[in-house]
Amino acid sequence: MNKISAAITAVGSYVPDHILTNKMLEEMVDTNDEWIMSRTGIKERRILKDPTKGTSYLGIQAAQNLIEKNNINPEEIDLVIFATATPDLMVASTGAYTASAIGAVNAFSYDLQAACSSFLYGMSTAASYIESGRYKKILVIGADKMSSIIDYTDRATCIIFGDGAGACLFEPNEEGLGLQDEYLRSDGIGRNFLKIDAGGSLLPASEETVANRQHFVHQDGKSVFKYAVSNMAEVSAKIMERNQLTESDVNWLVAHQANKRIIDATANRMGLPDEKVLMNIQRYGNTTSATLPLLLSDFESKFKKGDNLVFASFGGGFTWGSIYLKWAYNS
Repeated sequence: MNKISAAITAVGSYVPDHILTNKMLEEMVDTNDEWIMSRTGIKERRILKDPTKGTSYLGIQAAQNLIEKNNINPEEIDLVIFATATPDLMVASTGAYTASAIGAVNAFSYDLQAACSSFLYGMSTAASYIESGRYKKILVIGADKMSSIIDYTDRATCIIFGDGAGACLFEPNEEGLGLQDEYLRSDGIGRNFLKIDAGGSLLPASEETVANRQHFVHQDGKSVFKYAVSNMAEVSAKIMERNQLTESDVNWLVAHQANKRIIDATANRMGLPDEKVLMNIQRYGNTTSATLPLLLSDFESKFKKGDNLVFASFGGGFTWGSIYLKWAYNS
């Protein structure tokens, strides 16, 4: 019997209609288009403006896009992993709500939170379930409504983040395709540099925390940038070395879209030319858990069966890692 691996067999995505451009941000904070582009590579980002809709709405739309595009029966889905840093509610699982909403009535579901590495960790988790032989169809959704936790008077963060969602279906493969290897890391030192101070068990919500604007993302940009550049590049090079991959063997770099300079540094460490580096940060900004599946959805038509994809991500905590995957179908 051939070894079972976990392959991506379908992708879907969703971004809100409202576009927040750099020009619009110039009216909100002390910044300008040239400054933002030179430091981040971001031109615009999508925002879910409806206050009655949360992250689940984004995830449901992406999942339905995948289901409809690929004519999938949601009742056949065994598990839904919802990767997010912005769940709809505390305690109540956003993944469980999403699974019910898309008709995945036979699936169990849960949320996975590892900041910007959530989807990457979700890929690893889904692969382990598939390889165990107990589950056949696993939907991994990456979605975040980052606008719900961003202070639009703070130019250090409001220029970076946007809202969006992507989804991937994982199924067993016996052709040697799918997930080949992973190198996942974490370091608790990151808690000091990228966080929301209030709203958790350490500092519950109060009138004081709201007045002090402690429910928004705070980032020490220089420290996060330094750690992200070195660690994302290191794990990507490590995954290549471990699998005897040269730059000519790698077809595509699928990197977390946090900052163009971080992506460029990772590609340079891997020896990859620009044409092998997938990038949509200019259109969406950093959508946190959604960046990797959004890349797959946007560039799906370019992938060929057997292509070697290297995924890389870095997120708050700190969490980071790299995954080597062989693409399983011709789009």
